[in-house]
Amino acid sequence: MDIKIIYQDNDVLVVDKPAGVTTCDEIASSQTPRNDEQKTLIDYLIEKYPDLKNAGEAPRYGIVHRLDKDTSGILLVAKTPLVLIFLQKKFINRDIEKRYIALVCGNVRDDFGEIKTLIGRAKNDPRKQKVYVAGESGSEGKREAITHYKVIERYSGYTLVDVKIDTGRRHQIRCHFTYIHHPIAGDKLYKYRDNKSPENLQRQFLHASYIKVELPSGETKEFNLKLPEELSNVLNNLKFT
Repeated sequence: MDIKIIYQDNDVLVVDKPAGVTTCDEIASSQTPRNDEQKTLIDYLIEKYPDLKNAGEAPRYGIVHRLDKDTSGILLVAKTPLVLIFLQKKFINRDIEKRYIALVCGNVRDDFGEIKTLIGRAKNDPRKQKVYVAGESGSEGKREAITHYKVIERYSGYTLVDVKIDTGRRHQIRCHFTYIHHPIAGDKLYKYRDNKSPENLQRQFLHASYIKVELPSGETKEFNLKLPEELSNVLNNLKFT
């Protein structure tokens, strides 16, 4: 697979991650041979940039942050250990601005809003995250998650939103929009039984479209990435329904 590189310099790669590819495998040994269907994004990148193995520990190597397997979009990869630490600190300090485009089920009432909760692993399904209310049983040790959204366009049965996250919790956007009863269209894990996906949507409609980051050089860069054609086609079809 040819992974598109949006930008690179001596410190970083900015990658266009396709949907259907896992960012990295946190469980399998980095020495485990993989066929093409099992390969992760970092596997493909190391084939082209072998020195990424020196950027961090296996199996993540230079991966600064992750995107879910069926989420597409912009991903930062560090080329050296020092750059990896630098960028990870930026994320921890919330100095990196990240935006996503999502199509959610239903008509989101407000044109913009904020979702601020605690998030942690769901007790009844370890694959999923769950919103917790401070003080409720099981909320101890759960982490704050903050999501902002703005409506871009409304369709029959769906709403297209621009999403900005202040925190980067696992499945944050998917969990938060399910919490407000507007799950991501096409999300097989968090969907409600009565939510139908738009025609021809084969995966969750979630795309990392924008990152603003200060690089180790001191230069601040902004990266924008349009919706992939498969998602644009879904929206075009919705306009005529």
